[in-house]
Amino acid sequence: MSIKIAVLPNTKTQNRIFNASHYEQLRAMGEVICNPGDTSDPAVTKINIQNADVAITSWGCPNLEKEILDEAPNLRAVFHAAGSVKPIVTDELWSRGIRVSSANGPLGRGVAETALGLTITSLKDMWHLSRRMESGGWSETRVNVRELYNVTIGVIGAGKAGQYYIDLLRNFDVEILIYDPFVTHEKAKEMGADKVELEELMTRADVVSIHAPSLPSTNKMINAQRLKLMKDDAILINTARGSVIDEPALIAELSKGRLFACIDVTDPEPPPSDHPFRSLPNCILLPHIAGSVNNGVLRLGQFSIDELKRFLAGEALEGEVFQEQMASLA
Repeated sequence: MSIKIAVLPNTKTQNRIFNASHYEQLRAMGEVICNPGDTSDPAVTKINIQNADVAITSWGCPNLEKEILDEAPNLRAVFHAAGSVKPIVTDELWSRGIRVSSANGPLGRGVAETALGLTITSLKDMWHLSRRMESGGWSETRVNVRELYNVTIGVIGAGKAGQYYIDLLRNFDVEILIYDPFVTHEKAKEMGADKVELEELMTRADVVSIHAPSLPSTNKMINAQRLKLMKDDAILINTARGSVIDEPALIAELSKGRLFACIDVTDPEPPPSDHPFRSLPNCILLPHIAGSVNNGVLRLGQFSIDELKRFLAGEALEGEVFQEQMASLA
């Protein structure tokens, strides 16, 4: 039986998440109705979603409120080709039993890969070595190089991105510590890590990688007191959200020359042109590239299509999100 698939993002976003192969896969499953315009406001969405059986959403799509859902009484599932589903889900959607899937998994994979890259390059002291090479240095500058071996890695937040990062770390001979209130000691052991309190993690870790969501409970969680617990020459990596770090406190600690930081996210974004993260020699500042960028965004589109295939085949959804999870999700 053919189904009607409503693709709700605007054309710019569609072109980011889908290529020709993706559209071929969608058309093989049913009638595909794409948003033809440059906006995804509610009025446009009401038209595009009419009589759809399933919908694909992404960045910029509105909350799927009653007025929109009334246009699609047979809607059974929404596949979100982006991370957080909070911009699109509503109580009305849950009450109608419409299933929701997020591409937070493949998005988290990109974050984890970036975090691993930053872990290796920072332990290897590549940033400083490259600068020293420019001024004629050579082997005498290698004294601070460390391998990803026999070191302790602290992972703050073991959601999708954190779990993928841990999976990657298991290829190395390292000790892994987890701080995550929603992960049990048993689950941490299954992941190949030890669950500890945040203060212990900050004290013991040679590398601290942040993967916590932006929630009221995580706001400025990495504060002055906890930063002071970090070892000399420890590395702090943030590929999660800028709000998790007390930035003035981190700037104060970095100004002492004691720590090294790789910062991919700030609060707000972008940071001001004179922000100290831009000029501190022991801080690498990146423009929020840890998730899916350019060609990497296509895997979010492919994941939403794969989820649709699993849905139609009656299989479990890999990215399904449930109403009771919403309070702990980013």
